[in-house]
Amino acid sequence: MDTPQMRSAGRDLLSLALIDSRNCTLQRFAAHEAVLDAPRLPELNPPLWELGHVAWFQEYWIGRNVERHRGPEADRSRPRLPSVEPQADAWYDSSQVPHATRWELLLPDVEATKRYLVDTLESTLELLSNAPETDEGLYFFRLALFHEDMHAEAFAYMAQTRGLPVEGLAWPQPRPLREPIGVAATRWRLGVEQGTPGFVFDNEKWAHEVQVPEFEIDAQPVTWTQYAEFVEDGGYDDERWWSSEGWRWLQASGRRAPRHVEQIRHGVLMQRMGTLVHVPLNTPVMHVSWHEANAWCRWAGRRLPTEAEWEVAAHAAGGRGFRWGEVWEWTASRFEPYPGFAADPYADYSRPWFGTHRVVRGASFATRRRLAHPKYRNFFRPERDDIFCGFRSCAW
Repeated sequence: MDTPQMRSAGRDLLSLALIDSRNCTLQRFAAHEAVLDAPRLPELNPPLWELGHVAWFQEYWIGRNVERHRGPEADRSRPRLPSVEPQADAWYDSSQVPHATRWELLLPDVEATKRYLVDTLESTLELLSNAPETDEGLYFFRLALFHEDMHAEAFAYMAQTRGLPVEGLAWPQPRPLREPIGVAATRWRLGVEQGTPGFVFDNEKWAHEVQVPEFEIDAQPVTWTQYAEFVEDGGYDDERWWSSEGWRWLQASGRRAPRHVEQIRHGVLMQRMGTLVHVPLNTPVMHVSWHEANAWCRWAGRRLPTEAEWEVAAHAAGGRGFRWGEVWEWTASRFEPYPGFAADPYADYSRPWFGTHRVVRGASFATRRRLAHPKYRNFFRPERDDIFCGFRSCAW
């Protein structure tokens, strides 16, 4: 139930997964429940808004969607059925409610929000039991599942940002370092092949051939040991290693090390969910922005991999020690549409972010394994350092 094969799951397994996802959402939200009025942070959503949005999204695309049976071909302009919560669109529609205003909304309290989650999930499961057992008929149920899984991870990194404990997270453990892996030149089909059964995100469509020259790539993400050398060598003081945009970000942020790190020179001390811990050195560096990852690569005489190189290595070098899934990994690639891109009905999933975000590949320890697919394209602005993100390096 928690594997990438959920992209092709049928009704029975989807029903169980939707319940499982909701349980995870509520478990991770519990960390925030007692401190909903904590100081506002501009990069985060209000936790109570995040919780209500999960219910709204499911209801909007399933319970209220008269075209749900058409899957990706659904007409998103068709009027929706009314919500069980009359103010739901005004509160939770992320396409219409600007991020900066969400902290100002007068939202229902926790108990009312949880009732909204119960009502919408019950409706979803009832509709699922009668949905056509086809990719079109199950498309929006799969979309709602993966959307909720994404927000469950958001609750985890929000808790890390706010210093709140979350139970049940398996943080990365130290492992022996492996030598970089050489990958031969190849012509690669980047993206998902048209006609592949199951669910496909719109930004993965469709596979197209790209030339990938021979390259070398790290077998695992850069570790704290490796990153600490950059810090100790004055990397945060030397403009040579930073792009102009990265240097401006560094001066504005005042960073002297990755976010949440309190000491790095004689062992890494880091705030982890509100507790100061010694971080094992042979674990992936995390909470670095794209700017920091890029600067480290310049200092080390290496570079970030392109998303095509990352995807090739994930498929072709797994048997040679290519390890991923502990931290999200920045790539050199800007988030851009593949040739012939057409937005799916949830048009604001990808389209508004092309050109401004960087592609992030892989998965983190807080990601549900259903989302951990080698074709999956995550994306964030290059200054984001609140997510569980690291990187690996590459060379020609």
